[in-house]
Amino acid sequence: MAWKTSTRSARALGLAASLLLVAAAGAADVVLIEDWTKVALGAKGVPDGWKGGQSWGFPKYDFTVMENSGHRVLHLRSDGDSSMISKEIKGKVDLKATPILEWRWKVVTLPEGGDSRSKHTDDQAAQLYVVWPRFPQEFRSRIIGYIWDTRAPAGLVVKSEKTSTVTYVVVRSGAAELGKWLTERRNVVEDYKKIYDEAPDNPGGVSISIDSDDTNSSAESFFGAIAFKRP
Repeated sequence: MAWKTSTRSARALGLAASLLLVAAAGAADVVLIEDWTKVALGAKGVPDGWKGGQSWGFPKYDFTVMENSGHRVLHLRSDGDSSMISKEIKGKVDLKATPILEWRWKVVTLPEGGDSRSKHTDDQAAQLYVVWPRFPQEFRSRIIGYIWDTRAPAGLVVKSEKTSTVTYVVVRSGAAELGKWLTERRNVVEDYKKIYDEAPDNPGGVSISIDSDDTNSSAESFFGAIAFKRP
């Protein structure tokens, strides 16, 4: 009887361990960066869990957490300004396991004349950056910016003329899809290899931005959930 009890206990422990492994594996399939559900509805400015404090321009941080199309989202506006928020993700994302960056966004208003190919018109209504900090960060960091541009064609990969550490990937362009919620998926490892000709380390941060200062115009967009996923 004691042997049977021990066997049952061992089996129970084995089952529990297996369930834990399955749960851990499932958890690794998706690394949620943000879905805005932990931020108070109606919160304005820099959302909890994010940082502002950019060292250039005069950011207004005209951001509001709201409900839109049945989802909690971040609403962004700019009027002749550039506003960026950042979130540290160091140690949270393993690109070998979850190389796919997935996010939802909607653009309502594009900055008039915006074009990432020139430093004089480098404005976009929606920008999502993946950041690999390197010391000194201002000169050696590596940053990929996934953007919705006004004029630069979709599919273009172009280095920023304003910031040497940034390379843009134009995911969307122009007004054809304005006002629609769209889900984007990018293989960050493949993009990094194409841009830098080597495999990436795990990223240290992500940033969201809206920008209309160079064109002195207005822009409006929304961001939904952001996550890293398995292929």
